[in-house]
Formats: sequence, C-alpha cells, structure tokens
Amino acid sequence: MKTIKVKPAPGRACPMPEKGGSLLPAAGDDVPHNAYWQRRLDAGDAVRAETRKAIKETKV
Repeated sequence: MKTIKVKPAPGRACPMPEKGGSLLPAAGDDVPHNAYWQRRLDAGDAVRAETRKAIKETKV
C-alpha cells in the first residue's frame, strides 16, 4: 500500500488507528494512504509534510 507523510495541522490532533490510537507526532509520520487519512486531509486535521530529497552535486 502507498504511504504518505503527514503531520497534524496547527492546533489539531490526529489519532493514528494503525498505532493503537496514539496521536500523530508534530514532526509528522508516514501513514498508509487510505480513506481514513484522506478524510483527515480533507477535513484540515492533517496536512502533507514535505520530504527532503537528496540533492545530487555535479562535478565540473
């Protein structure tokens, strides 16, 4: 299943059913992209967190 990285929106808390109901950490976490998390995104309870991609340096 595809996963996405999400974090809670400012001032919101999101329980994580896949982790026994513990709250989504402020720094975010990888979660399954399923109906539950899509509803949290649509409702504004969670936002997608940007992942940092490695930047390749080119040698001259």
